[in-house]
Amino acid sequence: MALRKAPDAKPLISQVSPTAAIPGGELQIRGKGFARVDRPRVTIGEVGAPVIIGSDSYVIARVPEGATAGELVVQNGEQASDSWACDIGLQVADSLHPVANPAIDAFGNIYTTFSGSRGQKVPVAVFKIDLNFNMKPFINELMNATGLTFDAQGMLYVSSRYEGFIYQVTPNGNMTVYVEGMGVATGLAFDREKNLYVGDRSGTIFKISPDRQIFVFATLEPSIAAYHLAWGPDNFLYVTGPTTSSSDSISRISHEGEVGVFYRGLGRPQGMAFDTEGRLYVAASMAGRKGVVRIYPDQRSDLFLSGPGIVGLAFAPSRAMIVATTNALYRVDVGIKGQPLAG
Repeated sequence: MALRKAPDAKPLISQVSPTAAIPGGELQIRGKGFARVDRPRVTIGEVGAPVIIGSDSYVIARVPEGATAGELVVQNGEQASDSWACDIGLQVADSLHPVANPAIDAFGNIYTTFSGSRGQKVPVAVFKIDLNFNMKPFINELMNATGLTFDAQGMLYVSSRYEGFIYQVTPNGNMTVYVEGMGVATGLAFDREKNLYVGDRSGTIFKISPDRQIFVFATLEPSIAAYHLAWGPDNFLYVTGPTTSSSDSISRISHEGEVGVFYRGLGRPQGMAFDTEGRLYVAASMAGRKGVVRIYPDQRSDLFLSGPGIVGLAFAPSRAMIVATTNALYRVDVGIKGQPLAG
């Protein structure tokens, strides 16, 4: 009696890394039975994802444009795996030019820049994106808007790397000069005592007291792009400043201005944000993989989100991560609560 041929087993996914991505990001999929008959096929929701590497137990797939938060499935020609939940970013704005973190107010409105090349006068410098993702001009007359942050009273602060000015902006968009003479002014952050810190990418971190006295807080190696600042829950200032090295570090500066290294080994680290558990998220590449790197308080690290061209990020009150690339913003529903800004 002839034996019946056993049916091909369906693919089994055991791990997807990372589980969050924006279009253009790459997901590493491990498991078995991916290529029993044909080259593996990957779909995210209803959209096919290009397969970069495909074997029976290991696949790298690129997240396509048009994919939304949904289910990842691997097909082996005849059968499909069970779905694997992934957090895929939804584009909420484009035709932008961010160079640092977006800023989010207490209501969840998002603010971001069209920074432009040095000395370029653009029609709109800062845009406001409301809760329905309608994008409207917020600030017009400002050259090379760079860093953004809020204080506890809901005032927005914007740095101009062209002028070396920091501007203070009311919720209805009225803008005044807060302080000047900040060099190539880039990153901004407040501490718990309401001091504002400004990163001059030529090598200085300035401290501006609430009465606007200016101090040199620390000096660092100059950056080819910007200094990005974030106050940690440990009351230290964290600073990234991309150089030409492929193994850049995150500096950690005490409240007294003593500079140390918190983490080394990132490619082009840029914007940062903390969650309420003290984990630091930084736009960077790690071991050649681009996206958002998550660094734990004990300095363990992993790639949290995959995606190209990311310059900054921020957490929304809805526990979503807003990711800024060089020309767009994405909302990724990661379910993580961000640490409130110190200011």
